[in-house]
Amino acid sequence: MLDKPISPLRQRMIEDMTARRFKEKVQKDYVRHVRNFAAFLGRSPDSATSEDVRGFQLHMATQQIGAPTINSAIAALRFFFNVTLERPDLVRHLTTVHKPRKAPVVLNQDEVVRLFEAAPGLKYKAAFGVAYGAGLRVSEVVALKVTDIDSQRMTLRVEQGKGQRDRYVMLSPQLLEWLRQWWKAARPQAWLFPGQNPVNPMSARQLSRAVRAAAQSAGIAKRVSPHTLRHSFATHLLEQNVDIRVIQVLLGHAKLETTALYTRVAVNTIRDVTSPLERLGANLTGQSPPT
Repeated sequence: MLDKPISPLRQRMIEDMTARRFKEKVQKDYVRHVRNFAAFLGRSPDSATSEDVRGFQLHMATQQIGAPTINSAIAALRFFFNVTLERPDLVRHLTTVHKPRKAPVVLNQDEVVRLFEAAPGLKYKAAFGVAYGAGLRVSEVVALKVTDIDSQRMTLRVEQGKGQRDRYVMLSPQLLEWLRQWWKAARPQAWLFPGQNPVNPMSARQLSRAVRAAAQSAGIAKRVSPHTLRHSFATHLLEQNVDIRVIQVLLGHAKLETTALYTRVAVNTIRDVTSPLERLGANLTGQSPPT
């Protein structure tokens, strides 16, 4: 079956995104959102009016679509009208939707140990170790290459992480030992964690499935994903009194407020704070409670 031909308008949008070095996944998401907008209109999106755009956002809101999806669609439409069509007037009233910030799920140290012990083999134990020991995102873990390990400087190089930024993260002696055990057993050539076809890296979905299975095997009732290990990394560092700005750099966060989210779940840090009630001390001694 022949592939459906791409319309000139879609081709132009793809070229605009390619020129700006948008990742393939972002390009696919943007095209999908514009296609959904065209389906809502029932005609070509380049014939839309500002009222059509406003109506589409209202439609998404009434369909109980999640805030991340709505915001992604808004970003796609802004790009389409601002860049591809050069019609910024059509999207000036589009507004992003507030996404409630929930406290992240965090494992305690005993749960982390149990998860590692339940890992299905050296490959996954080492991958879990990278997620927790260096705080990497799942996409960053699976994209690691053997050459990204620097045992002399005890660092891992994260190439083109989120926001297309390179950064270096710490490489602990324990993690280095696990990585060496994995390398000696499998001798990966390019990707540190190759997939079933060694030409490609292990997929993020494959790693996520392994983490969930290990958590279930370890009897951990919490909802666990590779990102849970990253959350635990940041929270445990905060509980060790590591400067939050250092944690921000290690995590690759652009904004400090994103890293500050972990102060909600750093139990040791919260527990060690002295309540102002305690500082009243002797002033309360011998006083009768108010009637």
